[in-house]
Amino acid sequence: MNSIVMMGVAGCGKSSAGQALASTLGLPLIEGDEFHPASNLDKMRQGLALTDADRADWLSALGLALAQHEGGAVLTCSALKRTYRDRLRAQVPGLLFVFLDIDPATARQRVTARAGEHLFPPSLVDSQFATLESPVGEPGVLRVDATQPLDQLSAVVANWLNQPQKEAFK
Repeated sequence: MNSIVMMGVAGCGKSSAGQALASTLGLPLIEGDEFHPASNLDKMRQGLALTDADRADWLSALGLALAQHEGGAVLTCSALKRTYRDRLRAQVPGLLFVFLDIDPATARQRVTARAGEHLFPPSLVDSQFATLESPVGEPGVLRVDATQPLDQLSAVVANWLNQPQKEAFK
């Protein structure tokens, strides 16, 4: 089985959807936030957006973690830019992405609701949308509505994974 990245902006539900999908597929879950170096965590706690340079070592670590799971894994990672996704693809051939698409107001509401429980502050949601380069149209990408119930979302993704050709879905 191919590895899958649950991607999107803060508040789209990467962790919840990733956990549900990993459980459905019987694959290990790799929580991308756990791989951030302390300097990145400090910046985010201070409300400072990460730069490409800040994300470079993090992305390398994520690619290595995925590559160690030859039987496949589910990774939660924002993967906001095509260059980030391509970097992961280079380390893990056949890597698939599920784009959890959400509108800014809903993302802000979700991030605000979990304030204090999560390191990512609501003040950074807008920077996530500013950085996001939509993956729609890239090969091996499925776009899903991030607001649908987790069981429905997992079923849609599982169905897509069972198709012989994982073409880009719009």
